[in-house]
Amino acid sequence: MLFLMTDQHRIDTLGAYGNPHVSTPHLDRLAAEGTRFDNCYTPTAICTPARASLLTGSAPFRHKLLANYERNVGYLEDLADDQFTFAEQLGAEGYRLGLLGKWHGGVRRTAADYGFEGPDLAGWHNPVDHPDYLAYLREAGLPPYRITEPVRGTTPNGSPGNLLAARLDQPVEATFEYYLATRTIETLHRWADQDAENGTEEHPFFLATHFFGPHLPYILPDAYYDMYDPGLVELPASVSETFAAKPPVQSNYSKLWAFDTMPLEESRKLIAVYWGYVTLIDEQIGRILDAVRALGLEERTAVFFTADHGEFTGAHRLHDKGPAMYEDIYRIPGLLKVPGCPRGQVRDEFVSLTDCTATILDLAGSDTAPAVDSRSLLPLAAGEHPEWAPHHVAEFHGHHFPYPQRMLRTRRYKLVVNPESRNELYDLHTDPDELHNRYEHPELREIRTELTRTLYDLLRDRGDNFYHWMTPMYDVETDYDTTLSAFETGTADASSPAAGEGRP
Repeated sequence: MLFLMTDQHRIDTLGAYGNPHVSTPHLDRLAAEGTRFDNCYTPTAICTPARASLLTGSAPFRHKLLANYERNVGYLEDLADDQFTFAEQLGAEGYRLGLLGKWHGGVRRTAADYGFEGPDLAGWHNPVDHPDYLAYLREAGLPPYRITEPVRGTTPNGSPGNLLAARLDQPVEATFEYYLATRTIETLHRWADQDAENGTEEHPFFLATHFFGPHLPYILPDAYYDMYDPGLVELPASVSETFAAKPPVQSNYSKLWAFDTMPLEESRKLIAVYWGYVTLIDEQIGRILDAVRALGLEERTAVFFTADHGEFTGAHRLHDKGPAMYEDIYRIPGLLKVPGCPRGQVRDEFVSLTDCTATILDLAGSDTAPAVDSRSLLPLAAGEHPEWAPHHVAEFHGHHFPYPQRMLRTRRYKLVVNPESRNELYDLHTDPDELHNRYEHPELREIRTELTRTLYDLLRDRGDNFYHWMTPMYDVETDYDTTLSAFETGTADASSPAAGEGRP
């Protein structure tokens, strides 16, 4: 198994998903040779919790790794020692495990602690001071990392904003992306050589390459920085966002990312640079896929491609991600090629990054049950038509500060529950850019009630205690004491299901 993953990657940057300008021939070919999932979503649009869900097959509320450690607001910083992971299960079953690239899975335990080979590349951005990368540059006679022309906005207190982009004074061969692909290819060859030297049958393997891009800042050599004409960029309609009837936190985040302090021409250029970053990564993926083919592994290697979450790139006057559950950051690319399965499929079922966990286990012939919030995608890739949930549930817990959210996405509508603020309801058929919050609109009252009850039931069935907030606040059916006051009569144990601690 080869698992290719990007970070903060918009689905609309791939030719396979309809972009007419961005060159992504290698990912497009992967889609043509396998299955493209058109409704693939992240369980949460923030790196560490999403990646922990991939590793465990569990929703964030369950594995409890809820925030990136760089701005942790008091949550756990590592998975529990007894937490199930697919890596430990595959390792116990004789798989070679490798991970080249981003490990954003905690502060105490590294990828090696879960059995993965590869340099420890922790953090959220390209670690260009890492000894292995520096050794790679020296061995290849390549120049050191150096950037020029940084692009920033201005924050509310007048200080420089976060770095959004810069030019990289290195050739493509010196980029961190090229380095990761090279190390991946070296691992494939080393494993093949070891099998040949030992005269044994090939060991099954799971090899992951996790690129740090196209996460901002977009730091690229000139050839990629200037690859796309900003005139080709059509700004998203949501740059006209007014934040009217929206949670105020969205306007605050817009100020944090300083969108309004830069001209729209700069936004077009930033998107064009982001496209260049996508093409750079696609080329490196092409190198990896070529190596798989050259080693004779193509016909017996399953290949995944996905991302941990999306990126705003100016949509809703925002950059990065945050406490706003828009399609821009929750819908992600999802490609899966499995030998022997139909080619060129397009599936529209709601699937999740978390579903990759059960799929990995299923491909290995392993037990998928421990991946409790995951469902194997193999039946879909095989062209079957099993019953499938008509919705996606997502959650968010905070980044710079605690901010709990839950989302229900159906074919037409999206409901977002924000306990401290305004709830949101979007009709994605009439308002695909999610500009108009219709939660209070009377003509959608029945829809709102139906969605709220559905989300409530789903959260309660999962064991996500967010439902406790919803029980007294919304029109939902209850079958237990919502006040947890059974102790007043002494007739029931306050910890029993009837007292609200679980569902009968």
